[in-house]
Amino acid sequence: MKDMTALITGAGSGIGFGIAQSLAKQGVNLIITDINQAALSEATNTLSNDGASVQGLILDVTNAQDVEQLVQSLANTRIDVLINNAGIQHVSRLEDFPMESWQKIVDVLLTGPARTCQALLPKMRQQGFGRIINIGSIHGLVASPFKSAYVSAKHGLIGFSKVIALETSDTDITINTICPAYVKTPLVDKQIAAQAEQHGISEAQVIDEIMLAPMPKKAFIDIEEIAATVSFLASPQAKNMTGQALVLDGGWTVK
Repeated sequence: MKDMTALITGAGSGIGFGIAQSLAKQGVNLIITDINQAALSEATNTLSNDGASVQGLILDVTNAQDVEQLVQSLANTRIDVLINNAGIQHVSRLEDFPMESWQKIVDVLLTGPARTCQALLPKMRQQGFGRIINIGSIHGLVASPFKSAYVSAKHGLIGFSKVIALETSDTDITINTICPAYVKTPLVDKQIAAQAEQHGISEAQVIDEIMLAPMPKKAFIDIEEIAATVSFLASPQAKNMTGQALVLDGGWTVK
């Protein structure tokens, strides 16, 4: 992993930032992006102060011009690993779901990765190596109420990855999707409050009766678990693992 370069979207906080921290400890050069300038600056400074080789770039993955500018700015930079992590959420029954929010979620979670892959695949083909890692969700495999847009997008992300796996099978490029159950991040904290409102129950009940109830292990997934999975998928040893959904769910889907 040492001296490889990874580009991570949505790395200003949460899972993306945790992955960046983990990769930095392994000597990976980092290009982190986020739409939030303040979060991006803080993350970049923290990583740099910890000794990481890091560059922070503003990026809206739903904006074609942003993605094109990113590619141009990195024209002379080798990108070994692309980690599609940027994400948003909105919790509401479909009857009350604003269509602009529905579309935005799909744009960020599904069309966004398609844009970044389309932009960086030529570079990966030219160098004869690439690892694309999508941060999916258990909701790419199962459904929960009040998350129609998110569940649809995450299901689509797995299908998208399978297609790109076939399209890149002629070279040492892989694409896989990590599907964790709930991870305790700021995004999930907001979901807890939203779910409590939708269901008319307390936030503690949301955690115990909704989020952790389907998991035999009854525990949130640690960001470190996801980061370790990223490290394996990014390695040369994972050259024949492609088009797969790697599930970190505490036993949710085995029942």
